[in-house]
Amino acid sequence: MNVTQRAEPCATRISGPIITATGMSGAQMYEVVQVGELGLVGEVVRIIGDLATIQVYEDTTMLKPGAKVLCTGAPLSVSLGPGLVGNIYDGIQRPLPGIEAKSGAWIRRGEKVEALDNARRWTFEPLAAKGDTVGPGQVIGQVVETPLVTHRIMVPPDVSGSVLSIVGKGDYTLLDPVAVIGTPEGEREVTMLQRWPVRQPRPIRERLRIADPLITGQRIIDTFFPLGKGGAAAIPGGFGTGKTITQHQLAKWSDAEIIVFIGCGERGNEMTEVLREFPELEDPRSGRPLMERTILIANTSNMPVAAREVSIYTGITLAEYYRDMGLSVAVFADSTSRWAEALRELAARLEEMPAEEGFPASLPTRLAQFYERGGAVTTLAGDRASVSIVGAVSPPGGDFSEPVTQHTRRFIRCFWALDTELANARHYPSIHWLRSYSEYAEDVKGWWEGSCPDWEDLRTEALTLLQREERLQQIVKLVGPDVLPDSQRLILFIAEIFKDGFLAQSAFDENDMYCSPEKQVALLRLILTLYHRGRDLIQEGVPLAKVTGMECVSEVLRAKAALSNKELHKVEELAKRLAEEAGELERQYMKGAACYE
Repeated sequence: MNVTQRAEPCATRISGPIITATGMSGAQMYEVVQVGELGLVGEVVRIIGDLATIQVYEDTTMLKPGAKVLCTGAPLSVSLGPGLVGNIYDGIQRPLPGIEAKSGAWIRRGEKVEALDNARRWTFEPLAAKGDTVGPGQVIGQVVETPLVTHRIMVPPDVSGSVLSIVGKGDYTLLDPVAVIGTPEGEREVTMLQRWPVRQPRPIRERLRIADPLITGQRIIDTFFPLGKGGAAAIPGGFGTGKTITQHQLAKWSDAEIIVFIGCGERGNEMTEVLREFPELEDPRSGRPLMERTILIANTSNMPVAAREVSIYTGITLAEYYRDMGLSVAVFADSTSRWAEALRELAARLEEMPAEEGFPASLPTRLAQFYERGGAVTTLAGDRASVSIVGAVSPPGGDFSEPVTQHTRRFIRCFWALDTELANARHYPSIHWLRSYSEYAEDVKGWWEGSCPDWEDLRTEALTLLQREERLQQIVKLVGPDVLPDSQRLILFIAEIFKDGFLAQSAFDENDMYCSPEKQVALLRLILTLYHRGRDLIQEGVPLAKVTGMECVSEVLRAKAALSNKELHKVEELAKRLAEEAGELERQYMKGAACYE
């Protein structure tokens, strides 16, 4: 009897990161495989009969047809447990510090280093007792991961039952069983280490309405175009407009409890700046190093393109894990355009039919899958938590009509449009106040009004003034400012005060790099007070030159940098002086008018 021997899986065709392999009839979609003698990590992305198309996350140089392919039987997953915070990973969660210690500055092909140190011992403190009934996501213990982060050890999402045993307080490795849970299927050991597929969202109990803002310390964002905790925002802008710098500022100063920064396809020097700068930064609220609540994922433009594609999913999965602990997490992706370019290159090698500008037809779906994994939620354990997502978009030539920007706008509710002219004028952040918008302003209004009841009125009036100034500038460009009455020239003057004294913010000034919500509203109220006083004086017949020449005007302009967040009383004193000077000026002109009569 003839017995047909099954062919051993091997590569038959290699095109950059895309490999076609035969003998793969037993493979599954998105199964992880190892290719060649070095065991290059890849993922099955297409199956046709006995042939499978594999997307390899490492450099395939010198790989030849006939290379063996080993199926692992598992999807691409990340390791979850204590030790994530403060670490630096590549796109497939290989720790870069561990690779450097093992092989030096260069990542060798096929290099394999555990994402988490399985030999390190962590002090586990039990929060459950023998006999307790526990469900998916419930906390059974905790570990102090960093001075800023208490890591909660949770029951895996697919486990529920009664606690048969749990260890006492002590030091354990990630692989040591810390509890045994009796389930309907039998006993299940729980360790501090979990694995989760990156392309599968982690489960939640329910989604919630967004109510709290993500405080970033950047005035134009917090006051004019706020992002809610659990919201999604985009920062589009051409080359040199400050997308990366703006995201750095948000990562440094936002009040999220965990920061996940994904350097996706950015230039190596920019990512190097992040890696060098973040360990030296101080958290403004705790005074501790910022890295004690930050995870960095570095996948620069010279790294394999396939790993760039998956780095987005790696970052959002880590964010969901900490969200499940009841924490607020902020994810910064820089940039989704480079990620979309990776999709385009991979789609071309897969010979898929291109859509607009060569991007794959699945681009909108992939963007939606990413942004919709954010949100304010109730976790499986019943806690309120959130994942906020901020994605940078790099449209060629600053053209916001290109596909990535347009499709992104469908899935986000906050749009911070960077302007090339503002950037060239050294106005940072170069977010244009008329081209940007936020649909979260109504959602977070209740939070702001809790401490600043007039926040919405101040914000609306300021934006209205800036819109009126834009229309007046069109007249000024045609006939000049001298033909305008003083009341309209006052609007032009106040708008300049807004631009220089409120909207522009220095990342290098100690008092200005982070502006508390209280100081933001105080400055906004101060500038609008100047406008109201000036408008009243002009109606009384006082010339504009006298209004703009008041001594306190220059102090209003300098208040953002001259006064710290703790000196709000000086802003109030400046407002009183402004009222006194305006009153004195009014009395002088009223007296002069009376003498003339």
